[in-house]
Amino acid sequence: MITSYLNILVIFAMMFVGYVLTWRKWFDNMAGDMFAKVVLNISLPLNMFLNMTQKFSKEEFLALFQGVLLPFVSILVTFTISILYARITKVPVDRRGTFQTMFTASNTIFMGLPVNTAVFGERAIPYALLYYICNTTFFFTVGIFMMARDNQELADVHLTFSWSKFFRKLLSPALLGFMVGIAWLLLELPLPKPLVDFSSSLGNLTTPLSMFVIGIIIYNTGLKNLKMDKDVFGVLLGRYVISPLIVYGLSFVIHVPEFMLKVFILQSAMPVQNSVPILARNYGADEEFATSGLTYSILSYFLVILVLLKLLVG
Repeated sequence: MITSYLNILVIFAMMFVGYVLTWRKWFDNMAGDMFAKVVLNISLPLNMFLNMTQKFSKEEFLALFQGVLLPFVSILVTFTISILYARITKVPVDRRGTFQTMFTASNTIFMGLPVNTAVFGERAIPYALLYYICNTTFFFTVGIFMMARDNQELADVHLTFSWSKFFRKLLSPALLGFMVGIAWLLLELPLPKPLVDFSSSLGNLTTPLSMFVIGIIIYNTGLKNLKMDKDVFGVLLGRYVISPLIVYGLSFVIHVPEFMLKVFILQSAMPVQNSVPILARNYGADEEFATSGLTYSILSYFLVILVLLKLLVG
């Protein structure tokens, strides 16, 4: 339990460094935009490529992939509930896509992987990455598309829609890195050490730069402007109640081993994806709402993890 808390504290501490350095005038909005571009176009794609090529063997990947149905269906069901919830609670149109994405998608790598490892040990990594595959595929396809629709200037341009532009947006650099990693793994191509070192060095920038950007956004937003409104509460409800309950409920229909189920439940109940505020800024969505949702999900996780550890570990 202590190790899990320390993993969360490290991530929160990096966010705090970004906040302080912005207060000290080291960082500004221009730096935040630059960091966001580096993360989205360079470090995150390389990070995903390495995760896929180094965490699995081909045999392990193919054997584990039979368990992909439960997380895949659970994410789709949770997303469907997020659509209904947004309509019932009248989430504003200019933040609805961001709301649905935060409601549905977990922070499965930067927080999910270290927390699962701390709680269950190294044997949890393949199962955690299985959930990550489904979560990441949703986030960088449907999630990004929904967030882009929050930009009303883009949403109004319906007559100029083209499939080529849609697929260029769909195949983001991060998703391409993910897909190249899978292809590399399945083809059993050799992984030259210089490529590993290069990808690892740049890929390791993902978490600190992401946290710096969030710290910059929080400072420029102002802590006093972080709002706990009904929509942020809805995000927390989706992340910590509805999403894990859907996984648990579906396990009675889609049977998986007990240990795999515990890892899936823990992965489904993680904070909001830390890339959401960056992407909200990039696509012209409501970044203040995204920042509030992310920040409150991280703060509340200090209590949520206690409940999860009690239920899953005892």
